[in-house]
Amino acid sequence: MQITLGNPASAPQPLSPYYSQVARIEHADGSALLFLSGQIAEGATLAEQTRGVFETIDALLKAHGASLADVVNIRTYLTDIGKLDEYGTVRRRFLTGTPPTSMTFEVPRLFRPEAQVEVEVVAAVRPY
Repeated sequence: MQITLGNPASAPQPLSPYYSQVARIEHADGSALLFLSGQIAEGATLAEQTRGVFETIDALLKAHGASLADVVNIRTYLTDIGKLDEYGTVRRRFLTGTPPTSMTFEVPRLFRPEAQVEVEVVAAVRPY
């Protein structure tokens, strides 16, 4: 098993130099698990922020030969659980297959005051 931490050059860069956006755990058969750090995005509305988050997640996955179809677990942090439907509408545009396992939490705030949503995922990549 090989573990690689990093920030793919082909994806949006992290907001801080103090964390890696992706942990890739590669197995001997070429399969891998990708653990993505929580992602936030700019936007005036929750829908705009959610779209930006999933676009970033998609870019990070593609940099590792994966796609949103490979997501097996998703954790979502919302500052207003009353907007769950708004978030879900955008999420369903990006995650179109069998839904991954999921947890959603309401939190009082995120590390950026303007952030309304943060999403982290785990993806399973098939062998080459």
